[in-house]
Amino acid sequence: MSRRDLVASFALFAEVLASTRHADAQTQTTPAAAPQAPRPPVFKHDLPNVNLDGWEVTVSWVDYPPGRVGAPHQHAGFVLAYVLEGAVIAKISGQGEEKTFNAGQMFYEQPGATHEVSKNASQTQPARLLAMIFAKKGATLTTPVTGRGA
Repeated sequence: MSRRDLVASFALFAEVLASTRHADAQTQTTPAAAPQAPRPPVFKHDLPNVNLDGWEVTVSWVDYPPGRVGAPHQHAGFVLAYVLEGAVIAKISGQGEEKTFNAGQMFYEQPGATHEVSKNASQTQPARLLAMIFAKKGATLTTPVTGRGA
């Protein structure tokens, strides 16, 4: 798969997610004949300058029960994460302080970065995200990091 094909596939996937969420929100408030205004992108971020030959994307659900705090970790490649429900607090090395990402928002982890904080923002409600990990075929996707973290 070429880099262009990979990026195009992801862009289509993100648009489908965004369209579904937007359509659900508009179902009860917008008449069928109303024109739809252009929507801003859900997320935009430069991708690393890597040759994607021999790479693949793995898409996984990540469930956060109420109060869950994940262990610090790294991924074999780069990650795009889309929050499907609830809110997730994340801190990625090199990206500043902790940030809260709500349903409908995305975040990016650059290759080699440590996901220092990964936790549910709520003690009472679950959260869920879709993690898209782009890495070389056969790579160990997630590696725990010791001696760092929240």
